[in-house]
Amino acid sequence: MGVVKALVKLSALSSNSNLRVCFSKEAPKTSRKLVKLLDCLSLVEAGSRPKGGIVYIEDEEVAISLGGEQIGKDGRIDLTNMPVVPLYYYNSTNKGKVRQKDILVCKDGALTGKCCLVNQTFPINEVMVNEHVYIFRSNETYLHDFLFYLFRDEFTQFQIKDLAYRKKGQPGLNTDHLSLIRLPYFYLSEQKQILNIINRIEKEINVIENSKLQPLNIINQVFGDYFKIDLDEVYKLEKAKILPASFSQVALYNPALRSGLRWNKMQYIQSILYSDIDCIQTLGRFIKSTKNGWSPLSVEGGEGIPVLGQENYSFDGILKIEPSKFTEENRNNIEEFYIEKGDFFVSRGNTVDLVGLASIVNDEIEENIIFPDLYIRVELDETFIDKQYLSYIFNSFIGRLYFKYVAKGKNQTMVKVSSTELLNFRLPIPEFEEQIEIVEAIKTQLDSQKEIDRQIEEKQQTINKIIEDAIRHEQIDA
Repeated sequence: MGVVKALVKLSALSSNSNLRVCFSKEAPKTSRKLVKLLDCLSLVEAGSRPKGGIVYIEDEEVAISLGGEQIGKDGRIDLTNMPVVPLYYYNSTNKGKVRQKDILVCKDGALTGKCCLVNQTFPINEVMVNEHVYIFRSNETYLHDFLFYLFRDEFTQFQIKDLAYRKKGQPGLNTDHLSLIRLPYFYLSEQKQILNIINRIEKEINVIENSKLQPLNIINQVFGDYFKIDLDEVYKLEKAKILPASFSQVALYNPALRSGLRWNKMQYIQSILYSDIDCIQTLGRFIKSTKNGWSPLSVEGGEGIPVLGQENYSFDGILKIEPSKFTEENRNNIEEFYIEKGDFFVSRGNTVDLVGLASIVNDEIEENIIFPDLYIRVELDETFIDKQYLSYIFNSFIGRLYFKYVAKGKNQTMVKVSSTELLNFRLPIPEFEEQIEIVEAIKTQLDSQKEIDRQIEEKQQTINKIIEDAIRHEQIDA
């Protein structure tokens, strides 16, 4: 990467509230009068979590606990992974409870400044934020929707990054920072006029988004069609409370002689799923080695070597190389924990719905990046099994049901699996050519969704341009 040079006048440093002597690109400008962010809000509030953090609690009443990971880059809440807290905890606190039209803002870490708007499509009952998220609630100065668009714009985001990111250690926002942020002022009539234009585009985006299929649904459907498995019957079996089982079945595929209800339910479901499949094999036959990662003390947005986290797994089987934590610790064999292109990883610990997810490193790795203790790196015999096929199996209903019921841990922050559960995993492994055929069928459908993403991104950029032009436009007195 080349060196960036710039001439900076000493007099220009006075515009930086912290008088930091460092290079920064020029701040966006506006001819509009400015108002304080805090003067535009009726509420600024962060949430909390109970001791021990988020949990998965089966058959108990819960409330949703939103963190930075649930705030999508598109300004919407990501509903694919919903952490929860006990409902009694939600009822016991008066802070951090979410309402319609609230703006949620990441207040610290690598995601600082990312925001979303809680709209009418969100299931709003019993929802709160954790301690890493601010709730912004607008007052009469700005309409909620308009304030959200202003906050996302580069004019405001530049100020956030200038205040929160240019320091050693973890970036973050506090109330002192918020008191320094200024917004361009718009009359109410201007806001309504601009929102009328934006709302038409947002409706077009919603239509496009409704046509999009989730990766998990695509993967499940392809496997269901190929192996002639009725997915509706699968979901019915999974919800069943009564389990027909006999003592003679307990030892079947059960080297540890586990006798719990969850284990036997998994066995029963597999017996139904696999009844007409003639290529069921045990994964241990194809595993050469497994290795758990290393979790050094790390800090979000800190310095040192990047460390991956659970948020980097994805249902499409591609590991997202977007580490948010860094460590300055070292060890003699640290190079054994650096990721490489082609690595196959399995999530060793998570909620029961996400434990055992698999993802592959598809990118060229140009820097040292550590995989943590909750990752299992699996070396496979690729003569007989395709890694991409295996990742799809792990992430499909076949893998989800297996790992959900063999994972260890009850009513805890997370459950875990080990190499033992990987070795004992029984799954369909057809001929290598058939595996590739299934992979290509899934990839074709996943790729078709990328065109939808491109269309959505194009329309979102149009909205951003409308706000940007409005900020630069000279204010006209109403």
